[in-house]
Amino acid sequence: MVAASGVDRVRLFDADPWTVSALAGSGIQAMLAVPNDHLASLARDPRRARDWVRDNVTRNLDAGVDVRYVAVGNEPFLRSYNGSFINITFPALKNMQRALDEAGVMVKAVVPLNADVYNSPEKTPVPSAGSFRKDINTLMVSVVNFLHRNDAPFVVNIYPYLSLYQNANFPLNFSFFDGGSKPVFDKGLVYTNVFDANFDTLVWSLRKAGVPDMKIIVGEIGWPTDGDKRANVKYAQKFYDGFLKKMAKNVGTPLRPGHMDAYLFALIDENQKSVLPGRFERHWGLFTYDGKPKFPMDLSGNGQDRYLLGVQGVQYLPSQWCVFDKDLKDRYRELPASVNYACSNADCTALGYGCSCNGLSHDGNISYAFNMYFQTMDQDVRACSFGGLAKIVTTNASQGGCVFPVQILSASERVVPLRVLAASLVLSVAVFILM
Repeated sequence: MVAASGVDRVRLFDADPWTVSALAGSGIQAMLAVPNDHLASLARDPRRARDWVRDNVTRNLDAGVDVRYVAVGNEPFLRSYNGSFINITFPALKNMQRALDEAGVMVKAVVPLNADVYNSPEKTPVPSAGSFRKDINTLMVSVVNFLHRNDAPFVVNIYPYLSLYQNANFPLNFSFFDGGSKPVFDKGLVYTNVFDANFDTLVWSLRKAGVPDMKIIVGEIGWPTDGDKRANVKYAQKFYDGFLKKMAKNVGTPLRPGHMDAYLFALIDENQKSVLPGRFERHWGLFTYDGKPKFPMDLSGNGQDRYLLGVQGVQYLPSQWCVFDKDLKDRYRELPASVNYACSNADCTALGYGCSCNGLSHDGNISYAFNMYFQTMDQDVRACSFGGLAKIVTTNASQGGCVFPVQILSASERVVPLRVLAASLVLSVAVFILM
């Protein structure tokens, strides 16, 4: 599916053997990753890094996987982590690069970072005023200079959607690439969208850290399609259309014109992802849970929109749904506990305000929750009981734009639970767009 869609590079968020082996001989370049919870052991013991390189880099290179980068953690300096990885990320990075060098492979260690590692003062919110956060400035200077000495890029995750989500007064049109919003002027440069402004804030931060020419790769960029009033297919398609056209023209940004590398996040929705930042976190995928493209898009940026090639031969469990038995409305008082249980063990984010299933009736909300749990539990009949409040039906319960999903089967006839789908279909990836 990935290669057929014209993707030539992927970024994985782990080094799962099944996932990585699927890339062997494909010609697709890969960025593998060490999860944040492994950073401590890598930082503490260089042998762990050597073992990791042997098991995940050298072995896969020998098997025909084109490994180019190893991501040491992902966004380890996020403010929300409260400094959990501050003291271990840099040692882990150094041990990993040393292990790669000792193995004699042409692979670079990088640290994908969130755009919150740099900022501009509130009084002067322009790119040229940008620098790395005060609390990590010394550390960031050390990290970027180490990366630069090793000819490794700075990998940054930039999400224009989050600027909109986190600020009710943020101008909507400034999130996209077709103008219509008041521009920002800075030292003779004009910014018409938040992506360019954010990217160039990083460029200024790198200049002030002593590495003005450091290569930058956008490690994640995208727009969610559900989970919030502005997370929808319409806006996602608008965003990608503008971004891909921008990439095709190789215009870069006002401060860093020319070619730019970027990974689109993500390939397919991840229904077990934490929703602490927002319900939208489970809906970044270009494809639905069963591998169907959500909307037409042209990865070349030439405006020839067409649907990407989805997963072929997907098989489903029987066409049946678990819904609320409306004949039992006299037992409404029992429903809150059952619905809470269902949504605690399945994905009900589509029911939120402004989301795709927001328009359901009271009974419809209950049925949606019941069905999500039922499908997540592989249509086990015991999962459609809820104390006798639910029943199984064979009439599609979907309503309008609100889809009541049916569980899928793997190619080997095994049930693939919705809760683990992200690992089984190479979903936890960002696809690379090379223009």
